Amino acid sequence: MKRWIWIALAAAAVGTAHAQAYRWVDKNGHVGYGDTPPPGVKTTPLRIVVPAAPSAPAAPDQDANGGKKAKQGPLTPAEKELDFRRRMKEAQEAAAKADKERQDAEAKKANCETARQSLRTLESGQRIMRVDSKGERYFISDTQRAQDTARARESVSEWCK
Repeated sequence: MKRWIWIALAAAAVGTAHAQAYRWVDKNGHVGYGDTPPPGVKTTPLRIVVPAAPSAPAAPDQDANGGKKAKQGPLTPAEKELDFRRRMKEAQEAAAKADKERQDAEAKKANCETARQSLRTLESGQRIMRVDSKGERYFISDTQRAQDTARARESVSEWCK
């Protein structure tokens, strides 16, 4: 039973704590304050400031160098969501960059192997046959072999660094 009395008193105290307060000046020039002004007087509603728990002074949004400061205290759900999305985007970009680098490395390795194989074939001394635009086969000359060997060495030095 005592518990219900305390709850009722607490509810009444909370109700009056959040009531609107007014300021007025009566016809005699006296200033009055209260939650119910007398009829016929001009009232000014007051904003009631409830003292909050003491906290650290608010830091400005920018530091001395003009950069954004990190927010003090816990993040709001919206800030957490933005931070999560930013991290996910950065992770996706990093994964895409790593994948592109891997593909480039594989292509470079394949080109290197192709260039080395061409150079080995040209340096082997075997006769090399090609097909011309008419579809006829012919063997390359020694000067053509020397030119192709020089190009193959350039390719090896370019792709196999």
